[in-house]
Amino acid sequence: MELIPSIDLRGGRVVRLEQGDYDRETRYDFDPVEVARGFEVAGARRVHVVDLDGARDGRAGNDAEIRKILAACPRLSVQVGGGMRTRERVKEVLSAGAARVVIGTAALEQPELLMELATLFPDRIILGLDAREGRVAVRGWREIRAETVEQVLERFAKLPLAAVLHTDIGRDGLLGGPNVEATAALARRSPFPVLASGGVGSIEDLERLARARVISGAIVGKAIYSGAIRVEDAIARLRAC
Repeated sequence: MELIPSIDLRGGRVVRLEQGDYDRETRYDFDPVEVARGFEVAGARRVHVVDLDGARDGRAGNDAEIRKILAACPRLSVQVGGGMRTRERVKEVLSAGAARVVIGTAALEQPELLMELATLFPDRIILGLDAREGRVAVRGWREIRAETVEQVLERFAKLPLAAVLHTDIGRDGLLGGPNVEATAALARRSPFPVLASGGVGSIEDLERLARARVISGAIVGKAIYSGAIRVEDAIARLRAC
């Protein structure tokens, strides 16, 4: 299983939210480019970058910082999410050097757009399934839909997607442990690789995800910034799983 460090951006700053709540924000005095470079030096092959302003408002709020990361780390595989709700925005980010783009809200509100983009860019579009108690959330996690993650996955199962990103909102940013059971259950039903996000607080949490044997990667943010997880150590431990 792959460790994928996360860089969440809001107002040009590196931040982390608790349970997707924009009023429960932790800010870090880190330069986003230097953070990405540090992850690359530590051995990460892929980084997850989220435009939180874009996720909330549907507009590119941290485009300058994202482009700086892409330009400074050409050998790093960067996947970008947050506010990817138009054809033009997705094309811009991919043209700027992103390896993959995460589409969440648009997949629910404009399913035809996801279908079109997945066909135009096979294996470069990730379906973002952000869930609270099994039901998907959109627009920066502020709106809960009636559909379950399984129903959404089934709708798009025949598209040439790169992966599915499953985030348990109730655990995100709390370091209390990931929802291994729900993510593994989704992975067993998914024709695509499944990435876990939300709640990872220790290397032991990563090992629990890895031992499920069906989860392809884990996105980790706050645990790295707090010092609870060192990227180098986590990568080494996961190799041994």
